[in-house]
Amino acid sequence: MIRLLVGLGNPGPEYEATRHNAGFWWIDAVARRLGAHLSADKAYHGLVARVNHPAGPIWLIEPQTYMNLSGKSVAPLARFFRIAPEEILVVHDELDVLPGQMKLKQGGSAAGHNGLKDIQAQLGSPAFWRLRLGVGHPGDRAEVAGYVLRKPPASERELIEGCIDRSMEALDLLLAGDMPKATALLHAGPQRPKPPRPPKPPAAPTPAEGG
Repeated sequence: MIRLLVGLGNPGPEYEATRHNAGFWWIDAVARRLGAHLSADKAYHGLVARVNHPAGPIWLIEPQTYMNLSGKSVAPLARFFRIAPEEILVVHDELDVLPGQMKLKQGGSAAGHNGLKDIQAQLGSPAFWRLRLGVGHPGDRAEVAGYVLRKPPASERELIEGCIDRSMEALDLLLAGDMPKATALLHAGPQRPKPPRPPKPPAAPTPAEGG
């Protein structure tokens, strides 16, 4: 099962609506769904909430260390509560996935994401799960740093928010550790609306009976 949910981002109002804070948006959505309240915890350098779940306590955290030091927040909490890397889900913005799409995976490289790099270094393991929320790519590597620290246009923000809303349907599966079913649901994409049915042709008039 998943016992620790981590959303990556940068603290402060100037970063709140930027692409790099998509992980924070996700944790906020989880907190609303579970009725949890995030509050500052100096011991773990982040906004933290504990949720009582039928399978056991679940922790939510938004590191307030800035992205590059996210592991300083995640690792101490995981060690104190004896949460294994395999029981951690880190949610973050992903350049190589289009807005409105998301990908779930376990382990692998940090792929240049500084938040993931630091968590991997501080945990001493890459085995944690990642939910990659697509924010798209600017098309030029030289523009990436500025791109993730800018607000997406309203149309893209709507796609990302829609993706987060859909991911809530898989939350119970994620917490239970049913990753195959969670993956199928998360990777399915938005449901296309069914085409409207053609109108029924008018009924043929009943022929008059002869007298």
